[in-house]
Amino acid sequence: MAIETTPDATELMRTLPRTAYLSAEHFALEAAHIFHHEWFMVGRESAIPSPGDFLQIEVAGERVLIVRSRSGALGAFYNVCRHRGSRLVMDDPPDDGDGAAPTGHFRGAIRCPYHAWVYGLEGDLRATPRFNMDSLDKGAFPLVEARLSEWQGWLFLNASGDAPDLATHLGNLDIVVEGYRPEDLRLGASHAYELEANWKIAIENYCECYHCSEIHPELCKVTPPDSDVAYPERSTGVWIGGPMELLDHAVTMSLTGESAGAMIPGLPDEKRRLVGYSVVYPNLLISPHPDYVMTHRLVPLSPSRTWVECAWYFPEEAFDLPGFSADYAAEFWDITNREDWAACESIQRNVTSDGYRPGPFSYWEVDVFRSQAIVARA
Repeated sequence: MAIETTPDATELMRTLPRTAYLSAEHFALEAAHIFHHEWFMVGRESAIPSPGDFLQIEVAGERVLIVRSRSGALGAFYNVCRHRGSRLVMDDPPDDGDGAAPTGHFRGAIRCPYHAWVYGLEGDLRATPRFNMDSLDKGAFPLVEARLSEWQGWLFLNASGDAPDLATHLGNLDIVVEGYRPEDLRLGASHAYELEANWKIAIENYCECYHCSEIHPELCKVTPPDSDVAYPERSTGVWIGGPMELLDHAVTMSLTGESAGAMIPGLPDEKRRLVGYSVVYPNLLISPHPDYVMTHRLVPLSPSRTWVECAWYFPEEAFDLPGFSADYAAEFWDITNREDWAACESIQRNVTSDGYRPGPFSYWEVDVFRSQAIVARA
């Protein structure tokens, strides 16, 4: 998946035409060929801990239930009754007000609220009350499954069911989180945002720090904008990115550069001075820090609206500290996020202008070009 770029090649690169950010037809193509056809990150396995627990998610108009069965296995089913098509769970995802997708609990079975058809936690049809067809073959009407897989504690959904396996999609992404133990980290805080901008604009903003010295004074106090560090090997999956260095006085990304948590145990020394930034297409941003891992999960809602959840995960040792609070990390990144969202929304407003034309990239922005190439290939 690597996209070859050189300083000279940037002279030929241009930003996308306005239709890529505005067109309903273009957004529908992205839904069909990217959001439904590729692996889409939908949440954490830890959000569904017990049999009967479920997570309701939306992927570009498709609503899916992820359910923990009696055996402890996870299954994904379209939120559609096989009788007349009613929703099995009526709440609207993706946000229930606290920055997480709606969760709930089925008491032993999934019951349709319309005609009371009952399904097991494995999606099998169990009962059809007052249905006057004794010959009905219940085995022919299970809930329709969606493809689900897990990586490092994160859940990925392939709605179409025809993507290559998740390991092929991610390639060597493990190098981004190696040593950070993300599957063992615990959620400390999350913030939800509704961004008035196209999902690609948010990702393109994340892919470069050319803008950092202009709009992120807090960030520039703890890391130099030009401190890109290469990973030891090139991406072999549908992801791009790399780490940046901390300034000498800083041990993490916070307003003071100090940590109010605990360093991730076992983290190699060479990673204790780095903060990672990687985009896993199409909707996961991973930022490993020496003392926490931050993610952004994007849910495209329309050509000009994107729901974003920012979450911070910490080692158990942090929660053992007296008075521990995730605020030192969440406050810093909430400020930074809002600075970014203002810039993204400014771009979205201006792609409607007759004065908008595709512009050139600097070599600082080669990952923006790479990100656009990944989308174009899909």
